[in-house]
Amino acid sequence: MPIVKHQGQRVGMFIDTQNLYHCAKNLYQARVNFGAILKDAVADRTLVRAIAYVVTTESGEEKNFLEALGKVGIEIKTKDLQIFVGGAKKADWDVGLAIDTVKLAPRLDAVIIASGDGDFVPLVEYLKIHSGNQVEVVAFGKSTSAKLKEAADDFLDLGDNPRRYLIGFGQPRRARPANPLPTTTTK
Repeated sequence: MPIVKHQGQRVGMFIDTQNLYHCAKNLYQARVNFGAILKDAVADRTLVRAIAYVVTTESGEEKNFLEALGKVGIEIKTKDLQIFVGGAKKADWDVGLAIDTVKLAPRLDAVIIASGDGDFVPLVEYLKIHSGNQVEVVAFGKSTSAKLKEAADDFLDLGDNPRRYLIGFGQPRRARPANPLPTTTTK
């Protein structure tokens, strides 16, 4: 049964930027079009907040990317990339995204989680049961947790329309713009 999306619904979108970035890069050798995703996921409803969780590097190579997110109306929360002795890297915003979502849930009718990470299943279940939110997931289906898809009220598979949701999809490798996010290791 399809979910109801009407203009009066108050929507919040929480974007696991690293998850979408790495999926687009690894599956499609392209970059994510966050503006198109935001537009289609919100679907003419009332956007209360859209927050992207981004990991930054010392080089600052993500500066243009951050500016582009701001131009399409996405708020940015940043955290520095952690580099451990031995060279291991960590970039994780899962807890921050979950806490912000729970804090904002009472002011929202629908919560959109832009990530395929199965670690968000308990968050989805909590929001549906305790806050009464409609919970939607937006991600690339090929790399999205089956349990996350099952837990959500709706799932938008970005892989169904890669030309809309990806920048550089189908272009020769050398013609593509440089990647705006640093390469990091996620969970």
